[in-house]
Amino acid sequence: MKVAVFGKYFKDSQLMMLRKVFDEMLKRGWTISVFEPFMQQLDRKLACAKHLYTFKNDEELFQQADLLFSIGGDGTFLETITLVRDSGIPVLGINMGRLGFLSAISTDEIEKAFQQIAQREYYIESRSLLRLTTKNQLFGVNNFALNEVSISKNHPISMVAVSVWIDDQFLNTYQADGLIVATPTGSTAYSLSCNGNILLPQSQNFIITPIAPHNLTVRPIIVPDSCKIRVKVERYKDLISIGLDSRTAVIDEAIEMLIEKEDFQLNLARLSQQDFFSTLRNKLNWGLDLRN
Repeated sequence: MKVAVFGKYFKDSQLMMLRKVFDEMLKRGWTISVFEPFMQQLDRKLACAKHLYTFKNDEELFQQADLLFSIGGDGTFLETITLVRDSGIPVLGINMGRLGFLSAISTDEIEKAFQQIAQREYYIESRSLLRLTTKNQLFGVNNFALNEVSISKNHPISMVAVSVWIDDQFLNTYQADGLIVATPTGSTAYSLSCNGNILLPQSQNFIITPIAPHNLTVRPIIVPDSCKIRVKVERYKDLISIGLDSRTAVIDEAIEMLIEKEDFQLNLARLSQQDFFSTLRNKLNWGLDLRN
């Protein structure tokens, strides 16, 4: 089995866990390729590094992996999207962060999880992406996201005006700190912290969530992901941040954007005992009674 590993950085306190990850992989005879910048950190710390290969970009990844492991938190997981792209390579997250909605394997489950993977006891969950189109190509060819597009002001006092059309029908002009357009996967991320609804992963919808709207009757709205969402950010006296998952561009002028469903999906690898509802209960402590 050919596997790839993506990571960004790690603390010395996490080194023992990383040793266990690579030892378990090597014990099963897997061919392992590591993202080169991450490998440069590992090379000085792990004795097993001499048995590992490296990859630098998406083209090399396509040739060297049947499965990609993301080691870190959900932010690290989101950065794998621009490497996997439309290849269909499944991604499985090993959580070294905090909440870990996407990074599903905890540090105490590594041996059991790898045994299941070796026996092909996992399933693939396809997650929809969104695509952002702008006249000046803010994000170049990496103009797609798994979680959301976010628009936010940089100044702490003033508001930003964001006008939205759904399939050329005017929806609203939001006077707010910003606006989020999220996928079902992104509904449990930034959008959730702004009182957005939770969508099931297989829901064929987007959710439009205002950030601290000036009009308190304005609420999140769910629209079919077949819609074309046109967004116009009015001219603003300060800088505006446009976020695409973990990537950010800063602008200082009015901009118009088109948000629609991407033509390809991300394949998320899930272990047999995992499902979305158990993740909600475990990560958000649903049903937890502190009196018990």
